Amino acid sequence: MLSAAAAQLCDMIRAFVWGPPMLLLLLGTGVYFTAATRLFQLRHLGLWLRRTLLSCLTGSARRQGRAGGVSPFATMCTALAAAAGTGNIAGVATALTIGGPGAVFWMWVSAFFGMMTAFAENVLGMLYRTRGRDGAWQGGPMLYLKKGLHSPGLAGAFALCCMLASFGVGNLSQCNSVADGMAAVFGVSPQTTGLVMAALAAAVLLGGLGRISRVAETLVPLLSLFYMAGAAAALWCGRAQLAQACGEIFACAFDWRAGAGGAAGYGMAQAIRVGVSRGVFSNEAGMGSSVMVHAAADAKEPCEQGMWAVFEVFADTIVMCTATALVILSSGAYCGAAGPTGTPLTAAAFSAALGPWGGAFVAVSLALFAFSSLLGWAYYGQRAAAYLCPRAVPLYKAAYAAAAWAGCVMRLDLVWALSDVFNGLMALPNLIGVLALRRAVLAEWQRYRRANHIGQFRPLSRRHVTQFAQKSPSSR
Repeated sequence: MLSAAAAQLCDMIRAFVWGPPMLLLLLGTGVYFTAATRLFQLRHLGLWLRRTLLSCLTGSARRQGRAGGVSPFATMCTALAAAAGTGNIAGVATALTIGGPGAVFWMWVSAFFGMMTAFAENVLGMLYRTRGRDGAWQGGPMLYLKKGLHSPGLAGAFALCCMLASFGVGNLSQCNSVADGMAAVFGVSPQTTGLVMAALAAAVLLGGLGRISRVAETLVPLLSLFYMAGAAAALWCGRAQLAQACGEIFACAFDWRAGAGGAAGYGMAQAIRVGVSRGVFSNEAGMGSSVMVHAAADAKEPCEQGMWAVFEVFADTIVMCTATALVILSSGAYCGAAGPTGTPLTAAAFSAALGPWGGAFVAVSLALFAFSSLLGWAYYGQRAAAYLCPRAVPLYKAAYAAAAWAGCVMRLDLVWALSDVFNGLMALPNLIGVLALRRAVLAEWQRYRRANHIGQFRPLSRRHVTQFAQKSPSSR
C-alpha cells in the first residue's frame, strides 16, 4: 500500500518536472546551439568523426593520456559507460510501452539537438576547470556555475541534484532492470542479484577516476560491439518487418491517438514527453553529468573535447537505442500497454528473433551495461559529494552500495519515476548555466574555427570573441 502511494506521488512529481517547460528548455537549448553553430552536427560531421572515432583508430586519442593524465578516449568511454546503461535496453522498451512507437522518433529528435547541448556544456567544463591538489584536472557544472555565472547557490543545487541522481539514474534503475532480467531468464532471486550488485558497487567505489577510466576504456568498446552484433543478428532475422517498424515510428510520432500502441489514448503529447525524457535518461545530454569526467581529460582544446560528447550522444541514442527499438518492433513481441514492459519486453523480442539464446543475451548485456553505469555514476556522485562536503564522501559510498541492493527489490514503476524526477531536477540548474554562458561557448567555437581554418563564418561579436578566447585553456 505504501509502495503504491509512493509510486503515485512520484508520478505526480515526474509529470510536473517533465512538463512542457522542461521539455521546451531541453529542446530549446539544443535548438539554440544548433542554429548558432549552423547545424554543426550535420555540416561538420566529418570533422567531429575525424577528431573522435578516426583518432581512436589511429591511436592518437589514446596516446594523449600516457603522461599520467586521462586520455580523451578514456573520458568518453567513462562517460559512455555511465550513459549506456539500462536506458538502452529497458528504457527503450518502457518508452515504447508508455509512449508508443512514436516515442522513438522523439528520442531521435532529443538526441539530435542534445548533441549540441552536450557540446556546449562540455566546452564550458573545459573553459572553467581547475587543477586539484593532486595536479589532475577537475571540472563540472559546479565550477562554471560558480566561477562563470558567479552563482554558488546554483552550483550547490546542481551538486545536490547530481548526488541524488546518481542513486536513481546510475544505481536504482540499473540494478532493478538487472534483477528483472536475471529472475526472468536464469531464475535468480532479486535479493541474490542485489547482494552481487552491492558488492560490485562497493568494489568500484574503492577506486578513483584512473581505475574507472582504465576499466571503461576496455569494457565499453567490447560491450558495445557485443550488443550491436546481437542486435544486428536479431534485425537480420526480422528484416522482413523492418520497413513496417520504421513506418510505425514515423506514423505514430504525429498521431494524437498514438500513445501506448494507439490503445490507451496518451496521444502525441505523451509520445513527446516520454521520448524526450527517455532520450535524456539514455544519453544524459543537458544533465551536466558527463562534464565532470570530460573536464578531467588530458586535452587542450575545449571544442575537441566537446566533439567527444557529440559522438557519445550519437553512439548511445542514435545507434544503440535505435537498434533496440527496431528489434522490439520487428520481432512481434510488442503488444502496446497490454503486453510486457521494460526488460521482459526486450528479452521477449530478442528471444523471438534469436530463439532461446535471446533472453540470455539480453540478461548478460543488461548486467554488463548496468555495471558500466555503476562505474561512471559512482565517480559523478563522489565528485558531487566532495564538492558539497568532502567529509561526507565515505557516507555517500556506503549509501551508494546499499542502494544497489534496494534497487533490485523495488517496484519498477517507482524506480523509473524516481529516476525521471532526479534527471529533471539535475538538468535545471545546468541548463540555466549553459544558456547564461552561451556567448563563451560560441566565442570558443569561433576561435577554434579560426585557428584551424574551418570554413567561413561571421563573428557573433568581436568583443566576446576576444574576451572569451583569452580565457580558453588552449590560449594559456
